[in-house]
Amino acid sequence: MVIKTEEYTLPSLPYAYNALEPYIDEQTLRIHHDRHHQGYVNGLNQALKALEDARTRGDYANIQALEKGLAFHGSGHILHSFFWENMCPPSESKEPMSGPFLEQVKRDFGSLDNLKAQLGAATKVVEASGWGVLAWEPVGKRLVVLQAENHQKLAIWGVTPLLVIDVWEHAYYLKYQNRRAEFVDNFWKITNWKKVEERFGRLGSP
Repeated sequence: MVIKTEEYTLPSLPYAYNALEPYIDEQTLRIHHDRHHQGYVNGLNQALKALEDARTRGDYANIQALEKGLAFHGSGHILHSFFWENMCPPSESKEPMSGPFLEQVKRDFGSLDNLKAQLGAATKVVEASGWGVLAWEPVGKRLVVLQAENHQKLAIWGVTPLLVIDVWEHAYYLKYQNRRAEFVDNFWKITNWKKVEERFGRLGSP
């Protein structure tokens, strides 16, 4: 028996399209969310449908391409869903002054400034298209900074992303052209640290 699952859908933005200006312009946000993220949602649903068809037919001749599509589009959808929540209007972006997340940051990086410096540096030099990722690594019980090429490469199994920065060119090119570093530097002015702290808190007792 083949069990069908519900299709993935594009999440709504938690703010208006112009809410991140002047650091991310309205046109970029509309294109990025409405077209690019929707494309990953569509690709993910198509990959799942194709895998369902393969199971029904018992034909796995194209399994390598299907699994690659599932990983690529699935990771793209999940990371973008995190990305929208990782940002907020500039007036609402407040760095943590105390609490469990900040204490973990101090243990693993020495300070929030050190974390921002490492994550910013890693994000600026991701090869080709990709992401900078702050994640919780449950085996070592520590925060780690990762680079993700495309959406799915160079990850560590089992980590939970807490903060992600998209540096595919469609995330910034209309405003910043090839100035990726400037975009990353400005990201800290719209970072939703409250959401990062909430995600960390949902880990239970790290």
